Amino acid sequence: MKKSFEIPSSISLLSAVLAVGLSWGPSWVHAQSTAAGPQVKVIAAGQKSVANFTDIDGVVEAVMQSTLSSQIAGRVISLNVKAGDRVKAGQVVATVDDREAQTGVLRSQAQLQQSDAELRQLQIALKRTQDLKTQGFVSAAALDLAEAQYKAAQAGRDSAGAATAQAKVTQSFAKVTAPYDAWVLETSAQAGDLAMPGKPLLTVYAPQPLRVVMQWPASDKNALPKLQDIQIQMGMEAIKPVSMQIMPNADGISQTIGIKLDLPRTGAASIAAPGQQVRVRIAGASQAKGLVPATAILRRGEITAVYVAQDKGFAMKLVRLGADHGSAGVEVWAGLKDGDLIAVDAVQAGMKGAHAAR
Repeated sequence: MKKSFEIPSSISLLSAVLAVGLSWGPSWVHAQSTAAGPQVKVIAAGQKSVANFTDIDGVVEAVMQSTLSSQIAGRVISLNVKAGDRVKAGQVVATVDDREAQTGVLRSQAQLQQSDAELRQLQIALKRTQDLKTQGFVSAAALDLAEAQYKAAQAGRDSAGAATAQAKVTQSFAKVTAPYDAWVLETSAQAGDLAMPGKPLLTVYAPQPLRVVMQWPASDKNALPKLQDIQIQMGMEAIKPVSMQIMPNADGISQTIGIKLDLPRTGAASIAAPGQQVRVRIAGASQAKGLVPATAILRRGEITAVYVAQDKGFAMKLVRLGADHGSAGVEVWAGLKDGDLIAVDAVQAGMKGAHAAR
């Protein structure tokens, strides 16, 4: 009898323990899971006053950029540089066949020697005529003629000297030199090509200073931007131009007005390259807009969403985004309502057991 009494008691006790465990177990596991999840900072959805802005494409160009060509006609004997090379002022970058120029130098030198000989001969004749006039053997007219011939010979000699100097200058044009310290942007010829005056051989540019050129619609000429309202986006950096120049006339084809923005010589602007495309952002009047931090946005393929705090964690809500206002946040056009608590960090909010920090 004693044994049969103890067994049911043990079974009843075990059943009671299991019942309690089954009753409390799920709630305890859920509490543990919630406590183990990350606490995510949340902010209330609302509107902020931010400036409207307009984005326009711009192109970086060098303030000092030159297209070099030969000043004489001839075959290109050598092209000593290539695109990307750095050159010094006065460095020979190309050589043109100068045999014709050499012939011109020899011809002018021969004419100069001839003029020198004629000048010496007429100088002796003038001296003799002056002596004879003193002695009364020749007339004053003969002396005047000798003096005129001597002066004509002097002029001829000066002309021959100038022609020689000009021939030497022309010969120097066979060597194309860099006008200043620069980088070679591109080459337009090769050895063996025919060089002609005005035909490009290569293009060079000074690495500093640089500027951005943008085109403004001519129809908005009365609303031209101001320097203080302009920022140039280069990568993750926003650069303020140091000065602005507006072209006085509009392009007849594109119907735009050119605006040149000089860049500073430091930061990201110092390593920009001519031809690089950038975004010019022009701020307008302030307006209230719904903004969320960029870190709060979840992007998965074509899906754009944020996490909104709920009673037991976070729920994902699809949103439609507008413009990116940088540090102020990203504009949300649809998907949220005022007062929604948005997770600041979308990555953490998507983790298991994530809950809003209180």
